[in-house]
Amino acid sequence: MICIIHHTQPYGKNLFPPSSYVSVVILSANSPDITTDQSALLVLKSRVTHDPLDISTTNWSVSTSVCNWIGVTCGSRHHRVIALNLSSMDLTGTLPSQLGNLSFLISLNIRHNSFHGSIPTEFVNLHRLKYLNFGNNSFSGEIPTLFGYFPELQILLLYSNNFTGVVPSALGNLSKLERLSLFNNSIKG
Repeated sequence: MICIIHHTQPYGKNLFPPSSYVSVVILSANSPDITTDQSALLVLKSRVTHDPLDISTTNWSVSTSVCNWIGVTCGSRHHRVIALNLSSMDLTGTLPSQLGNLSFLISLNIRHNSFHGSIPTEFVNLHRLKYLNFGNNSFSGEIPTLFGYFPELQILLLYSNNFTGVVPSALGNLSKLERLSLFNNSIKG
């Protein structure tokens, strides 16, 4: 979309006589915004196969602002999803790659549920993450090296899952990491 804005500069405090100019602003249809966040969360909702509290079906609806959804917090500055807290909701399902589009996400807490499968590689796009808690779920496979590329990450909790293999050396890149919990997995290193 192209917007043309005509500006008129008043004569007054300016040293120059009145003038006008035109600004051309090109808005990309692909620019991420709150609808990008909403779409990602709706895909997550579709991947939840068990929701005994009926939270996602009764509250996560396009008729309600995503910022008012249970477990979702939006920032006041950019009006984007900055936190997702679905802890202890007895949810079962898998994590979709689209969650990697939540580019303003700072906190992701899905502990004490039954999420399973592997962590999508698209999560590498969550470069603002400071807090990540996937504890007490059923994730499997190796701990993804992508966790080592979150420059702001302070807390990484992956305890009580089904991770295997070795602790990725990339976790050594986490210069701001204050807490790491990996117990009750089948990992070495």
